[in-house]
Amino acid sequence: MQKEVIDTVDIAIIGAGAAGLAAGIFAGETVSGAEPLRIVILDGANSIGAKILVSGGGRCNVTHEVVTPTDFFGNRRIIKNVLASFSVEQTIAWFASLGVDLKREETGKLFPVTDKARTILNALVDRCRELGVTMCPRHRVHGIERATGPNAGFRIHHAHGTVLAKHVILATGGRSLPKSGSDGFGYELARQMGHHVTPTVPALVPLVLDDRMFHNRLSGLSHEADLATIVNGKTVDTRTGSLLWTHFGISGPVVMDASRFWCLAKERGEPAEIYGNFLPGQTREQIRQWFMEEMKDHPRRLLVNTLAQKLPLRFAESLVQYAKCDSQAAVAQLPRKDRDHLLTLLTKFPFPVARDRGWNYAEVTAGGVPLEEINFRTMESKIAPGLYLVGEILDCDGRIGGFNFQWAWAAGRLAGRAAAGF
Repeated sequence: MQKEVIDTVDIAIIGAGAAGLAAGIFAGETVSGAEPLRIVILDGANSIGAKILVSGGGRCNVTHEVVTPTDFFGNRRIIKNVLASFSVEQTIAWFASLGVDLKREETGKLFPVTDKARTILNALVDRCRELGVTMCPRHRVHGIERATGPNAGFRIHHAHGTVLAKHVILATGGRSLPKSGSDGFGYELARQMGHHVTPTVPALVPLVLDDRMFHNRLSGLSHEADLATIVNGKTVDTRTGSLLWTHFGISGPVVMDASRFWCLAKERGEPAEIYGNFLPGQTREQIRQWFMEEMKDHPRRLLVNTLAQKLPLRFAESLVQYAKCDSQAAVAQLPRKDRDHLLTLLTKFPFPVARDRGWNYAEVTAGGVPLEEINFRTMESKIAPGLYLVGEILDCDGRIGGFNFQWAWAAGRLAGRAAAGF
């Protein structure tokens, strides 16, 4: 019978994503004794950092120029304290120290000047290696338990044996992009150590519309819109941003940000609806007045050309057809009932959402281990001392734009330094 391979380390980090690599770096940089700490990062994927490489369209949106607790969902009091421990300015300086300069885009997003996510991953991995942090891909962890004996700690069972660790940092990610390795098993590891897990659903995920909609012929078109999400008859979210029509439905920042609310409602079995105002910031009455003025001033102008003054022509044509109006009719010839119906579709369009696009297309996970179960000063578990939880495994998800990465860097830094004894 083959003898089990057992390694002994000071800190074992489970998961080599953004939060895990940050934790490894900050732990490795923390000098807590004469001997350097033995730090290992265990990851189940064949190669490290797959999610970093695909983020931001392959460019890696590292952070945002302004990050506040209101950019996140979860316990914002705790989120505020974690974010305060590592500011955007400190993040920029940290990446500069790793040899990566960042640039700001008009949206406030920060990217590496190379526009390559590989730049970010290489910098993180190289720094880990410089610090002597051992990285182990293809080492999927399948169990964790309290160790017995004089040094206590934890026994971590992985694909190639067992690791004994004084401290463990759970950085497994959530359930989004499971092909990258974050298939949700980290929640089971958290449960094995006594933690709870709130229901998890896709967030920052595109939405699939009913096949009878006109989205397919608008694929690739984007424009500004207001979105309102109604759950159980109550408005739970309103936001404005760019909406992208796709062959399957709708996407774009405004849809991605709103998706969590629709997904959570469906998970709870609650009725959820999403409405769009294609003339952001304008009320139905304001649009009606504009429409009446157009009818008066340009009675012979085609209906679709009238709408095209405020909307992309392709969209105007599809909307008029969807409303069963005659696109070639002069605007003054539009019957009142058709005008009223069109005004409703312009300002309160009911999107026939069939489903979300699923975990393979979700950028993050909503839900997870409650933040109340960790110490926000160190990210240490209140339930299992010596265990730290960071990143997406926690019940905290940010809006699109680099916010989830900022959460990963800040949480990873706190856990790494605390586990190293700083």
